[in-house]
Amino acid sequence: MEMTSSQRVRSTEDAVACLRAALEGAGVALPSLGVDPVTAATGEPYALVELGRCNVRTAVRLADALRGAAAGGDA
Repeated sequence: MEMTSSQRVRSTEDAVACLRAALEGAGVALPSLGVDPVTAATGEPYALVELGRCNVRTAVRLADALRGAAAGGDA
């Protein structure tokens, strides 16, 4: 059974919400985080997640959080 457009967007919105919560837990906020509207309107199984742009401080926090996760710690 093929997913409808609204089901694909909902699934992607759920993934965005989970990612936003995880990033916030690591002290990182990506203001432009969201569902890419172009791919949400296509027949692809899932829309792309738009991470957007961020400032240098946010980039450093994100890198620190990823390094901490890779090392098995809480960044």
